[in-house]
Amino acid sequence: MLGFWRPLLLILCALSLRAESAEPLSLTRVSDVVWVAVGETAAPSYQNAGHNNNLSIILGDAEVMVVNGGDNAWLAERLHAAIRRLTDKPVTWVINENGQGHAFLGNSYWRDQGARLFAHQDALADIQSRGEFVLDAMRKRNREKASGTAIALPEAIAEDRWIVPIGGVEVQVLRFGPAHSPGDVSVWLPGEGILIAGDIAFHERIPGVFPETDVREWLASYDRMRRLPIRLIVPGHGHPTIENDTKETTYNYLKYLWEASMAILDEGGGLSEAYEIDQSAFAHLDTFDELAVKNAGRVFQQVEMIFFE
Repeated sequence: MLGFWRPLLLILCALSLRAESAEPLSLTRVSDVVWVAVGETAAPSYQNAGHNNNLSIILGDAEVMVVNGGDNAWLAERLHAAIRRLTDKPVTWVINENGQGHAFLGNSYWRDQGARLFAHQDALADIQSRGEFVLDAMRKRNREKASGTAIALPEAIAEDRWIVPIGGVEVQVLRFGPAHSPGDVSVWLPGEGILIAGDIAFHERIPGVFPETDVREWLASYDRMRRLPIRLIVPGHGHPTIENDTKETTYNYLKYLWEASMAILDEGGGLSEAYEIDQSAFAHLDTFDELAVKNAGRVFQQVEMIFFE
């Protein structure tokens, strides 16, 4: 009986998705030239279609820059619909903040619109290494919402500071150093005092420490980022805010885990004690239940390696 209804169900899913495709993402105004589609501060899911990070927009005199291609072509199309409510200027630049799926999987949509795609060379290497795996995982999670998504590789940025030639607003793509994942970059608008920080800074949720994340380097990179005269910051996750807020959620959190791990080692303890680190001061933040214990273990192992050098 299910076999009889399956074609009809697929048609209904496609019609529903087509209707949703016309619905623009909601945008938050940061300034006259910066807007952001704020993603959920949660794990990616079918329900949020992978929109669990921030997709930012910079309006130039005659063109538009997008920061983060989105998790899939469908999500990128909805962002484009939101942009068209603001302006009829073309999207000509797309910056991938790193090599994570929600930064680059929507690239194919933007490429088809004529935009140029860019990412740091380390992020490009990450995409080349893991891209097919990331795409396959997204397809399994998003099912019909993944339709039309393909890998489109960005051009590589080699410099730590790259001035983008977009008219009417000064835009710099900055690399402060290693942070959350390979090739993390930020987009700085010095005339606005606005930093689209990417995943060097989190707000309203705790950051995740991946196996490849170098926490000591992330802390140093954050210190370098703070030297900018930042008026407002658009974090990789969470609403736009002031830098002191992201410092508490990102820098202070990671530093706390680092120092707590060092104290455990000083007392002759091990990994089992690290899993018991009291993180209750951060328990109000989203993704705490999913990430806190894993983060403690991974930070401890990095500290342990340094401790016994």
